[in-house]
Amino acid sequence: MQNRNLANLLTLAGFASILGSVVIWATQGGRGATAEDRAHGERFGIFVGLWAPTFFILANRYSRAALEDRETL
Repeated sequence: MQNRNLANLLTLAGFASILGSVVIWATQGGRGATAEDRAHGERFGIFVGLWAPTFFILANRYSRAALEDRETL
């Protein structure tokens, strides 16, 4: 897979992580019979949201690599 395509894929994964985090937090965070169940849903939503910076950092790195490849050609 080319660096530019991988960078685009990772950028989309970052935005999907943010969206997924909000959806998980909104749907599972407020539901549950006990406070522990609600807290688990909230923590899981936050956990998924923490993936976004990693995806964006990797996308930036692959984007730079794509630019470097273009300059060396």
